[in-house]
Amino acid sequence: MKFISWNVNGIRACVKKGFLDYFHEMDADFFCIQETKCQQGQIELHLDGYHQYWNSAVKKGYSGTAIFTKHEPLSVSYGIENEVAPDEGRILTLEYADFYLVNAYVPNAKRDLTRLAERLLWEERMALYLKDLDSKKPVIYCGDLNVAHEEMDIKNVKSNIGNSGFTYEERGKMTELLASGFTDTFRHFHPNETDHFTWWSYMNQVRARNIGWRIDYFIVSNRIVGQIEDAAIHSQVLGSDHCPILLKLK
Repeated sequence: MKFISWNVNGIRACVKKGFLDYFHEMDADFFCIQETKCQQGQIELHLDGYHQYWNSAVKKGYSGTAIFTKHEPLSVSYGIENEVAPDEGRILTLEYADFYLVNAYVPNAKRDLTRLAERLLWEERMALYLKDLDSKKPVIYCGDLNVAHEEMDIKNVKSNIGNSGFTYEERGKMTELLASGFTDTFRHFHPNETDHFTWWSYMNQVRARNIGWRIDYFIVSNRIVGQIEDAAIHSQVLGSDHCPILLKLK
């Protein structure tokens, strides 16, 4: 099975920049997107053979998640119980016979960290949700998780310590989640490699010089790690300030 995750930073804009070419080229079983920035109905995507599930923010042009899949799920959940920021369309879960697929767009703590406390509470409740699902069947958790977990996941370490997405608190929440029974699939194959990023600022030549952050992930329950065939970053794919990531499972 092939899974793709991509923060498209506005699906309507991304479609104009080659989204559908990449979508059809990948022919994925599951294609998860974040930051859709639109309500369902504001764009018509003709994706033959795919079921479409959207969780849009109440606020237009903001946040939102969607999953396009060849496989009809047993159930679909929009958000979670006691979710922080429930009107922002940040969590979408599909249930299948053998696993749960959770697509998330994690809130940014903001440049001045005014949303850090809310972000940490969001992480705590999300971790409880994932562990509850994991007690029933394996979980595949993906999306823009808005944190560079380790120093190797960011280009300029010293100048970013304490900044949004690289605070000790946010990184600690990722450490706690992984320690509770989950695996970062990219690091499973590339445990010590540097210069692998999924997001770059729009500032001049930043992407060309690969000055980026790895903040997009596929995280899976430990007990299905043996089923992972590949985990990759498609950094050559343009159309957003993020690039797509891939997971293949047996």
